[in-house]
Amino acid sequence: MPDKHLSSQFDNDLNNISSHVMELGGVVESQIRQAIYALSQFSIEAADDVLVTEHKVNSLEVEIDREIASVIGRRQPTAGDLRLLMAMSKTTANLERVGDEAAKIARMVKSIIDSAAPRSLPSSDLRVAAEMASVLLRKALDAFARLDIPMAVSILREDNEIDQEFDGFVRKLITYMMEDPRTISASLDLLFVAKAIERIGDHAKNIAEFIIYIVKGEDVRHTPLADVESSMG
Repeated sequence: MPDKHLSSQFDNDLNNISSHVMELGGVVESQIRQAIYALSQFSIEAADDVLVTEHKVNSLEVEIDREIASVIGRRQPTAGDLRLLMAMSKTTANLERVGDEAAKIARMVKSIIDSAAPRSLPSSDLRVAAEMASVLLRKALDAFARLDIPMAVSILREDNEIDQEFDGFVRKLITYMMEDPRTISASLDLLFVAKAIERIGDHAKNIAEFIIYIVKGEDVRHTPLADVESSMG
C-alpha cells in the first residue's frame, strides 16, 4: 500500500479496508474452488455450498463500500489516496461479480445434473479453463496487495489465453450439438459455465488495470496491450 500519512488513523483506515478487500477475495476464491469441484464431480452438495457463500460475499461487499464511503467523507482524500480508495471500491465490485459468476456455475451444474445429461460432454475442458481463471484471480489479488505493476501487466496478457480457451470450447460444443441434438440443453448449460469462467478472467484483468491506475494514475482499459507494456517499461 502507499506511503504512510501524517495521520496514523488514516493509515489504519486504509489498512482495514485493504484487509477486508483481501478477505473478500479469499471468500470468492473459495467459491471458485467449490464451483470447480462441483463441475468436476457433478456434486450437488458442492454447488449448494457455492450458493450459500454468495450471501457472505454480498454482505462483505456492502460492508467494504460503507467503510470506503465513510473514509472519503471523513478524510476527503485527494490524488493518490483518492485513486486508491476508488480502485478498492471497483475491486470490491469486481470480486462480488466473480462471486456471482461462481454462483452461475453452481446453478448450471445443478441444471446439468437434474437433466441427466450425458457425461460424454467436454466438461473436463472447462475445468482446465476454470483453473486458469482461478489462478489469474489469485495473481491479481497478490499483485493488488503489493501494487505490483509487472505482475499486473502479465495478468493482462494471461487473460487473452482464457479468452482463447473459451473460443475453442465454443467451437467444440457446437460440434457436439450438431452431432447429437439430444445434448443441446446440457450443452447450453455448459456454454453458460464457459462464459462465466471467461468473465472471471475478465474481472481479474480489471483488478490488474486498477493496480496500474493506483500506481501510475493511468487508465489503460482501452489501451492496446503492447502500448501498456511499453509505457510500463
